[in-house]
This record gives sequence, structure tokens and C-alpha cells, in this order.
Amino acid sequence: MTDVDTGGGDRLALAVLTQYRMATTEQMHRVIAPGVRREQTRRRLAKLRDEGLIDRITLPRAGRLRVWFPTPYGVQIASEWPELRGRKPPKTVSDPTAARLRVGHTLTVTETALVFLEDARRRGELCRPLDWIPEVHHPLGGGEAVIPDALMYYRQGPEGGDGPMLRAFVEVDRATMGPERLAAKPTAYARLHNYVPTSPGQRRPAFGQEPAREAWRRHYPIFPRLLFVLDGTGPAGVTTRIHALHVAAEDPALMLFLRTVPVLAAALADLRTDGPSQPVWYPVRDPDRRVAWSWSPHA
Repeated sequence: MTDVDTGGGDRLALAVLTQYRMATTEQMHRVIAPGVRREQTRRRLAKLRDEGLIDRITLPRAGRLRVWFPTPYGVQIASEWPELRGRKPPKTVSDPTAARLRVGHTLTVTETALVFLEDARRRGELCRPLDWIPEVHHPLGGGEAVIPDALMYYRQGPEGGDGPMLRAFVEVDRATMGPERLAAKPTAYARLHNYVPTSPGQRRPAFGQEPAREAWRRHYPIFPRLLFVLDGTGPAGVTTRIHALHVAAEDPALMLFLRTVPVLAAALADLRTDGPSQPVWYPVRDPDRRVAWSWSPHA
């Protein structure tokens, strides 16, 4: 039987890797145990690898960087735990070559999670490692879906208090697609905002019968805000992408969505330097101002 400690350290490490898909040794240390010596995290990861629950690749660049990912066996074990139950298990990479082909984007998504987790710790607010959930599937009907890079839960105010819960869809762009493709994404989220599932042959609601509701209301009391995190380019490239999002926001079909849902963009470099709670975000409707990510168009 696999010796995954019930005290939490091994269990949290495997749960995080299962949920995040991939992380470097340094990233895992920052997520699960920033208050202990880094060597303890290295030993923990090596132990989980010896037990067949996780594996690693070593990238030749950046000082032979080690990147960890869960094995199919590790995903099977972790998916049975209450903290991950009900979440669709991730598609596991089958070998180191497959992992290497996915590593760039996945590590950037993990780094984005860390800037929010570490900012919450500094501020005494509540955003735990498993409050960052990559690739949550939201169907649009007809086989289409919106799949954000991550869904984040974040409670403002002192931990243990009753501050507001903020939810966000996070899209991480590494400049691997053109600005036009990035700018099309708000339209997909607007479709999700309006999407009401129907069944073949479904009739209109009878008088007095409650009409069908949007699918997202089954999961969220308020539609999550939409955050674009931009990386993989310098300041000029970030400006180009923010401009493309702003031009897309001028579409009359998006006006109601953008008046209801905060849609913001920021450079990952600014999030690292200043923290995501600071006014480093550009509202796509008003890219000449900068706001905190908790900003609301109704404020």
C-alpha cells in the first residue's frame, strides 16, 4: 500500500500536482511548504516519485530545471480524496516527451496561481492551493465549450472572516497566438454568460412555470470575473494585446456582458513585481486606467 502520509504533506503535494498538472521543484516548495527548508520539499517529491505517484522531466535549459507531474496511478489515488472528488481528473501525460511538449504554458499557469496565493498570504486573505482549479469545462451546447486556463476562488478580508468571495476565470496568454485570437475570447465568455441549455423538442415554459436559467447559475451565484494574464512578450507586446482586447470590447454584442462582468488584463511581470491586489489591471473597456483585480464596473 502506498505510504501517503495522512498528516497532510505528501497528500497536499500529490493533490496540488494532480490539480495543477505540472510544477517545478521551486514552485512546489512555494505552494505547499514555503516556511520550511527547500530540501524537505525535494525529499518529499523524491519519496512520491519512488512510490510511483509522480514523475519528473529535466529541462536542459535554466540550469537543468526539474518539472514534476502526476502519474496515472497518482491521479487515480488523489481523485478519490474528498478535496478533489467531483472534479474531472486531468489528462495525464504518458511519458516525459509528452510532458516536455506541454511544459511552457502549464508552468506559466502554475506561476500565475502562485502570484495570487502568495499575495493572499501576505495580506492575510484566503486563497488556498486547491482554490486554483485549472481547465474547468463549461459546455455551450453543440459540442462547444469554454475552458478557462483556471478558475480561482478568493475570499477577501482577514482569514476566518466573512469578507466577499471573489471568483475569477483566468486566461493566461504567452503570446503564442495572434492578438485577434486572444481578443475573440471575451465573446466566448459572453456566450457562456447567456447560454441556457435546451433539450430537443423542449417547449417554452407554461404560464406560471419558471423559465430555464443560464447554465452557469448552477455553479456560481455570480458570474466569475474574467482576468487575462499576459506573458511571453515585452511591454510593447502587452500593450498590443490590451489594445486588441479593447477593440473587441467595442462590439455592441459585448456591451451588456462587459457592464455586468469585470474583464481585466495585466502583465504577469507586473503581478510578480507589485502583486495582483495592486492597481496593475487594465479594464478592457477603459485601458487608460489601472485598477485592482477586485474592481467592479458597478463601483
